Amino acid sequence: MTIIEWVAAALGLINVVLVARRSLWNYPFGIAMVALYFFVFFEAKLYSDALLQIFFLIINAYGWWNWVHSEKVADGGIAVVRLGTPARLAWIAGTALASLAWGMGMARFTDAAAPFADAMIAGMSVAAQILQSQRKVESWLLWVAVDALATGLFWSRGLIATSILYAIFFFIALWGLIAWRRTMDRAPT
Repeated sequence: MTIIEWVAAALGLINVVLVARRSLWNYPFGIAMVALYFFVFFEAKLYSDALLQIFFLIINAYGWWNWVHSEKVADGGIAVVRLGTPARLAWIAGTALASLAWGMGMARFTDAAAPFADAMIAGMSVAAQILQSQRKVESWLLWVAVDALATGLFWSRGLIATSILYAIFFFIALWGLIAWRRTMDRAPT
């Protein structure tokens, strides 16, 4: 555990609370967090998670732009939407296949500590972050699963602050899911 991990964890906590509140201010905290976590995960030999931080940096920039240009609701937060059934099924299948392929590659070509668990977390995180950037309620379902899996994996690798952070993220993701659903249900149709 390093001071960098603790700072990244603190930034992450602020970021996710602001996302759950549908605040544009989540993005500066998210960008700073992922920049630090790249180094934390690389040092822990969680290469999928380290590479994931580069993706998160890019998708956070996109998400910030998208949220700035999105419809706002009465409480000042961004409007949220739901995926249709065909899109939901496509996201599930694509995420599962990409995660399996990535895990196989990590198992074969690297000394990754937990290639398949790490790849599943990475794959679901990619899908969740893209969907969140697009303001899709389903992103929170993926974040709940990611946070549950990541808590155990990070603890097993000695990343205690990060494990605790993901346990807290789990409960924030549940809150975010409920809050976003309520916002969507109150929106005029």
